[in-house]
Amino acid sequence: MIVCISGLDPTGGAGIQADIETLAALNCYALPIISSLTVQTTTNVLETHPVNPDLIRRQFDALLESGLEISAIKLGLVDSVHTIVCIADILRQHRNIPVIADPVLKAGGGYDFSNTDIIQEYKTRILPNCEILTPNTPELFRLSPLSHSEDEALNDICSHGCKYVLLTGTHRSSPDVSNRLFGGEPDRLDISWSWPRLVHEYHGSGCTLASAMAAGIAQGIEVSVAAFNAQEFTWNALNKAVPLNIGQSLPDRRR
Repeated sequence: MIVCISGLDPTGGAGIQADIETLAALNCYALPIISSLTVQTTTNVLETHPVNPDLIRRQFDALLESGLEISAIKLGLVDSVHTIVCIADILRQHRNIPVIADPVLKAGGGYDFSNTDIIQEYKTRILPNCEILTPNTPELFRLSPLSHSEDEALNDICSHGCKYVLLTGTHRSSPDVSNRLFGGEPDRLDISWSWPRLVHEYHGSGCTLASAMAAGIAQGIEVSVAAFNAQEFTWNALNKAVPLNIGQSLPDRRR
């Protein structure tokens, strides 16, 4: 069972529904906790409304009190400092549960979920509790704005306590998409994969990848194998995506 702390996307393409669909397809059970209510289309986000952090905490505590065995925590949108403080406290109290975090900082249409305070709190409170972070390139450099290179930024993220970074390269201008799994000391790891670039834009690709990664970790799969499997699942879901008349295509996460 995997606790998913994510935003609610009414289009169903991203957020908590993406988590649930991905985990169900990979034979895992999602325990959903909503971090933020959103108003959005497949083109852009219009509004976000963070859920009361105390409610998030009470829901998590209730899951534990119910005797449910939690194998991983997948973290998605956290769009307030108060939410970050609450979730970081939960993660610190349960360090035995691996955390896979998707740093949702900006929507594909440009809506900014974060500000300087949110980014700083995320870096100092969430990263030390992360097993795996799954940023795209712009998110990596927003979390490490003083870095001058990808390697410098990856080392900076890991120096804050995050064990591994699965970096996606869809924002680079290259014929194929190169993704990279990087681990800091003492478990030094640096592996890259290349995937054919798909032609459309997709709503919920990051959520899908992070949830698929969480599924692998929860099932005890070695991190590099889990990373490959998560990329493969995500690429196939995007390749089968449902194209719309307007906006981004919706991934088909059914296997």
